[in-house]
Amino acid sequence: MARNVQWFDLDTTAAAGALRERRQRLGKVIAGMTMSLDGFVADPDGNVDRLYSDLESLQGTPYMNDTVDETGAVIMGRKTFEMGDPDSYVGTYEFQVAIFVLTQHPPRTPPKQDDRLTFTFVRDGVASAVAQATAAAGEKAVQVVGGASVVQQLLQAGLVDELHVDVMPVLLGAGLRLFDQADLKRVGLETLGVETVGQRTSLRFRVAR
Repeated sequence: MARNVQWFDLDTTAAAGALRERRQRLGKVIAGMTMSLDGFVADPDGNVDRLYSDLESLQGTPYMNDTVDETGAVIMGRKTFEMGDPDSYVGTYEFQVAIFVLTQHPPRTPPKQDDRLTFTFVRDGVASAVAQATAAAGEKAVQVVGGASVVQQLLQAGLVDELHVDVMPVLLGAGLRLFDQADLKRVGLETLGVETVGQRTSLRFRVAR
């Protein structure tokens, strides 16, 4: 039976005001997505299969294990949440942690959960989602797994500590771009590292304050 689903309508000003102080003590916020070589995170039909054709081969690798081990909570948008079957997340999704879903329309029927993986549906913006996820993660990191709009909003709000972009050797030609906001030109980045993992090239940046 589903349980522990929560809906929040918090004071976003208060959440944002206390957020930076908490994040200095606790884990960092990492925003990451996989994109094609020409900068798209989905094709014109919203399909992402070509970008994640290597998922099975990544299982059990140091790349995946390290990411899972450092993650204490996850933030995702509604579309990302619905891309799979939310009832199947328990026991199968790589991140068995508290998941915070940004949406104005929480599902009428709560998805399955257990003592490790829970869902919280946040209706009052990215600052509130980060505040709640940071508290849940403790000393571990908050992973932002998409979609593109969520990553853009967090970068614009100055709520991302690290940006991780995996590039797959695929040309989609058109679709949804990861970075499609003029305001993002004000975001400063410092290179942390570059790693080749199978087919993908993983780029890691620190977001400059």
